[in-house]
This record gives sequence, structure tokens and C-alpha cells, in this order.
Amino acid sequence: MQSELNKTKLMLAYILAVVILILLCCPLLIGADYMYWDDYHSFADIVLDKIQTRDQIPEGSSWAILCLNGDAEITADHTAIAQLTKTTDTLVTEYKLEYDKNGTNGTGGTPPVDWAEYDVFLPGGSTVTYVPGDNEVTVTLHVRASNSAGELADAGSYIATQTLTVHWK
Repeated sequence: MQSELNKTKLMLAYILAVVILILLCCPLLIGADYMYWDDYHSFADIVLDKIQTRDQIPEGSSWAILCLNGDAEITADHTAIAQLTKTTDTLVTEYKLEYDKNGTNGTGGTPPVDWAEYDVFLPGGSTVTYVPGDNEVTVTLHVRASNSAGELADAGSYIATQTLTVHWK
């Protein structure tokens, strides 16, 4: 009887040790890595000035803070929803991406991504290099609009939605 009781106590001690080990290691197993856009510092709508002349190219920008603890990559939407559109009329829609740091002295991306039309913007993604101890990078999305060469777009409001997606590198 005593032997059975000792075996039970030993088994309970073993189970307790495993539970404690799991609880201690849980942050390492789940949730240790994180990557998200900060809800309080996320992209606001970008409103461009009206195009008043055929050659005018209005620009605007918005920024968000990306929080992460590892290298990541940002990709962009290349579908028609990312092009400024009003019913059946479209504008030449270009985007540019900038980071507040370059990935050497702080978490960031290099080089800044220069202007590209919506359907070829970030074709291979843009790398964000993580620097330990710096878990935030400010990402600025710029947009500009223009008439197609030899064209004059209809007056009115044009709408586009550019979706930036971040994933582990």
C-alpha cells in the first residue's frame, strides 16, 4: 500500500513539474515572436489635392508604426483596387515607401522604395531588417496621381486602396 502511495506521489510530482515547465516555456513556444501594425499609429486616409492642370501631379502620404522582433518583408497589392479610379476613368497611380531607419542603426528598411506604378510597386517586397532592442519602425506610404500621357481625366473624386502586407522574412 505504501509503495502504491509513493508511486502516486511521484507521478503527481512529475505531472506538476511538466506543467510548471510548460508554463515557464509557454512564452517561448507561443507568442514569443510578434509582428503587427500599431493600432494607435496606423495609416490614415490620404487625400490628394485636385488635379487642376493636365501636368499637375499631387502627392500625399500617411504613416504607420510596425512593431516586430525579427526580420520581415512588406508586400503590396498589385490589383486594380490600388489604382485611383472613378467609375470607368483612372489616373496614373504611383506609390513610394520610406522607413524612419535603415536597418543598420535601427530597425528599418533599405533602400527607400522609389516611385512605381501601382501594378509594379514592391514587386519582390521590401525587406525590414530587425535590430535587437529596436522593436518599431515607422513606415510611410506616399502616393501621387497624374493624367496618362496625352489624356485628361474626368473631374471628380477618385478612390484607391493600397494594402500593405507584412510577413516574416
